[in-house]
Amino acid sequence: MKSMEEMIRAAQQAAETIQKQMNETQGKLDAIEVEGVSGGGLVKIKCSAKGRVIGVGIDDSLMVPADKQMLEDLIAAAFNDARAKADEVAGQEMAKAQQGMGLPPGFKLPF
Repeated sequence: MKSMEEMIRAAQQAAETIQKQMNETQGKLDAIEVEGVSGGGLVKIKCSAKGRVIGVGIDDSLMVPADKQMLEDLIAAAFNDARAKADEVAGQEMAKAQQGMGLPPGFKLPF
């Protein structure tokens, strides 16, 4: 039978392993790119699955001062599209990481 000290040490090692794996997954998320689009592809925003904006693409046809408000709306829509895709990819990657750790799906880690 294990002593209390051995069980605590094992729990601490398990927590350190989980923290390391979660940090690796977070790093991986920043390397995965998604692209949000709006206006039928006239505005594109690339961001990491972690939500960091990498680039913005605007079709030349939208560079009309009178259409400034529409362009601003399309940029916001493209960003929201990219953010939704980033959240989806992040959720999938975190689920994979949790499965690899033997945690039940949907288990909320306190990190």
